[in-house]
Amino acid sequence: MPADPPSSPALRASDADRDRVIDLLRVAVADGRLDPVEFDERLDAALAARTIDGLAPLTSDLVAVPGGDGALTAAGPAAELLTIKERHGSVRRDGRWTLPHRLALRTAWCDVTLDLTSAVRSAPELVIELRVSGGNVELILAPGMVVDANELSVRHSSVAISRDAGDNAPETLQVRLVGRMRHGRLDTRWQPPRQ
Repeated sequence: MPADPPSSPALRASDADRDRVIDLLRVAVADGRLDPVEFDERLDAALAARTIDGLAPLTSDLVAVPGGDGALTAAGPAAELLTIKERHGSVRRDGRWTLPHRLALRTAWCDVTLDLTSAVRSAPELVIELRVSGGNVELILAPGMVVDANELSVRHSSVAISRDAGDNAPETLQVRLVGRMRHGRLDTRWQPPRQ
């Protein structure tokens, strides 16, 4: 009788896999979900991990999204890129949604509201790539979030970005705006997360 086939080997972790876990740990310690001692222990374990299975338990209790019954369930890894496409309409993202590493806005003559106040952060930086022609984009941010629009090209548009919430909160997320906006308006405002 033939022997059982060996189980498949564990998937090896790449440097990018370890970096994603370390970014999540940094966000968790900044949010107060990990104390500095736990952060150091998990950081050492992430750097030493050789497999994906070795990395998974390091963040399984940190990233959560609401389940269908209102209970919190573990979230999967954040998407690398989320693209929002709309023409002549409106788009609103709010509540407890997992932020991707990059968010691409491909809109024409529509209103876009991105409420990040209760969003689950997957990294210390969110890059929003704009290709916006007409319409309005509103970013609603929580204290500790900062906006960098140095790589955003605008023409026949209005951009209103205040420096920060003005409350001296420690930086928890950098929102970097890149790309172009034509014939539109971009506004930011800060408010505390909804309870």
